[in-house]
Amino acid sequence: MGPRGLPLLVATLAGCLFPARGCVICDPKVREALNSLEMDYLPGHLEANHHKKVMEKIKQAVEDFKDLPIGEDSYMGVVDEATLEKSSWSLLKDMKRITDSDAKGELFVKEMLWMLHLAKNTFASYAAQFQKEAFCPNKCGLMLQPLIWCSTCQKQVHACLKSKNCGEREVKVHQMEDMILDCELNWHKISQGLTDYSFYRVWKNHSETLVSKGKEPILTKTMVRPKDAGTYRCELGSIKSSPATIIYFHVTVLPKRIQEEIPSPNTETQDETAQGEVALDRPHSTVEPQTPKPEQVLKRRLFGVLIWGLVVVTAGVLSAILFSRSGKVVDFLKSRFSTGSRTV
Repeated sequence: MGPRGLPLLVATLAGCLFPARGCVICDPKVREALNSLEMDYLPGHLEANHHKKVMEKIKQAVEDFKDLPIGEDSYMGVVDEATLEKSSWSLLKDMKRITDSDAKGELFVKEMLWMLHLAKNTFASYAAQFQKEAFCPNKCGLMLQPLIWCSTCQKQVHACLKSKNCGEREVKVHQMEDMILDCELNWHKISQGLTDYSFYRVWKNHSETLVSKGKEPILTKTMVRPKDAGTYRCELGSIKSSPATIIYFHVTVLPKRIQEEIPSPNTETQDETAQGEVALDRPHSTVEPQTPKPEQVLKRRLFGVLIWGLVVVTAGVLSAILFSRSGKVVDFLKSRFSTGSRTV
């Protein structure tokens, strides 16, 4: 048997000196259901002279839930609230099924006692599951786990004490980025008696400087620099004299990431290149010719015909004017020559 189960075993054996009770009867809802069964159901379903004896058998069967083999992986006389609630709900559901069936007399007694026998087996499976999965789930550190002791129905805190050192973690972060140190473990939220998370900077001479302290389990440092590289220690305090968790972080600051800047296509055009600067060749976009629509083609042709018609008409008018004027000029010349010949 491991060290985690030894204190429980001693407490379980000590509990045998006191009147033992089954875990499910620690639930007030179960006690209320048994009282209702005796006061409300039995008077109409069982002869009065059998009431007391039958109820004693039923209560004894419920209390016999405590009679389970003691083992570190099966049952240690304690459960958590979740296991108790699950076991109680299963028992109450089966009791309601019997009362809803309106069973009477001997049939009722047989069904009730057989159901309690099966419910005990169900409780044993839940208790074993708790021992394997939920009892002291911390793999390191000090966890203060609230448990219900089946022998007394009292809720007490059990110290799950293991190695305080929960290991070392390597953290790599690039320069000018955020450093995040997470000190929280999955069992911290269900443990009792925890206080504050304290982050320390550990120097090469083993001295320490407090960086932060509070309820927040994460330390964040923005825009880290090479001087931020080194060792950090996180300590989770407890109400006990010793810390609950200790974790070391070894931080390495890597060079700043190189990011390629891609210029926007609208930031500068070919014509806007400053004088004296060498303009880089830019790929020219090729604009594909668009095929004109039929309506546009028809309009263009009609417009062309109209223009040519105006040209022809204008030319005809001008020709007529010229021809008419040329006849007058000829007659004038003829008259002048005839006058001159007469004078000679």
